[in-house]
Amino acid sequence: MMASSYKDEDGHITVSGSGAAAGGGGGSLRSKKPENTAFKQQRLPAWQPILTAGTVLPAFFIIGLMFIPIGIGLYVTSNNIKEFEVDYTGVEMSSPCFTCSQNFSWNSTKPCTCSVPFHLDQPYESNVFMYYGLSNFYQNHRRYVKSRDDSQLNGNEESLRKPSKECEPYAKHNNKPIAPCGAIANSMFNDSLELIYIDPNGTKVQIPLTATGIAWWTDKHVKFRNPGAENTNLTVVFQGTTRPVNWRRPVFQLDSDPDNNGFINEDFIVWMRTAALPTFRKLYRIIQRRSNVHPTLPRGNYSLEVVYNYPVRSFEGRKRMILSTISWMGGKNPFLGIAYVSVGSVCFLLGVLLLIIHHKYGNRNNAAEISH
Repeated sequence: MMASSYKDEDGHITVSGSGAAAGGGGGSLRSKKPENTAFKQQRLPAWQPILTAGTVLPAFFIIGLMFIPIGIGLYVTSNNIKEFEVDYTGVEMSSPCFTCSQNFSWNSTKPCTCSVPFHLDQPYESNVFMYYGLSNFYQNHRRYVKSRDDSQLNGNEESLRKPSKECEPYAKHNNKPIAPCGAIANSMFNDSLELIYIDPNGTKVQIPLTATGIAWWTDKHVKFRNPGAENTNLTVVFQGTTRPVNWRRPVFQLDSDPDNNGFINEDFIVWMRTAALPTFRKLYRIIQRRSNVHPTLPRGNYSLEVVYNYPVRSFEGRKRMILSTISWMGGKNPFLGIAYVSVGSVCFLLGVLLLIIHHKYGNRNNAAEISH
């Protein structure tokens, strides 16, 4: 007998006859046609807006009218933030730090010090944030960014004794593991900065600087931990390790405060958060306001006392100290306000231009359509 086939309403093909019997007593072959559903047949509802002058023009005007006042507010707020910068690289011969810059040596046992005088033209109210800034320092280099052991920094004792290969060539020194290992830790900024106020009588008053509260909470309490149990003697914990090559003292001697020593030292934590650009600043100290009557930093003469430990001549960099106040939007950043004003102005001008074009040519097109 000849085999015969037919297709039912669902698209299934049924085969009957001798051919079907030879294959095992009959059966059906399922077609490759997709199921008759809205999803597989692409019949789902979709929104396809028709852009007309009545919808586009209000959008341009609304964006412009919103962005321009926001940008002006951001720009004015940024300009109200006070900021003062002192460059103490010591490249110029007239710089007080020129001698320290030229005669720097890693083998020197006595650090070089210099004093940089400067004058504040206006008083600084509220809390003042003190930053150090570096230029031409590429912390975003791929090998540099990877040169760390996060497990070691999190207090893992096995990683303390056997640092990750990512730390090479700063994993071991003299057959001892380096703690903390890696190029980032090895290049940690270690200048010491102090601020001296010189009152009108010539008396020098040291400005108190707060060294805690400068790191992110998650870094301080989650990412960075000292090995061993809490309140353990760090000298014993780090026994058998050695300091990074360019450090003058081991990690367990970074601070006399046990809550700010070792891997949880906040200067160290701030440095380990690498910068995205070659010119950057990092928070160094906070000057707390201690009186509601007197400003935090009065107007007058000051002196920046520097212990020059960090050389920058090898990569043609520069060092600076920045004093800054903050606002609800953070530090001084005029770019954000300028960007908002620029985008708002462009949208508003485009709206006006399109409105003129629509008013001039829109009626003509409608008349042509009616005539046809």
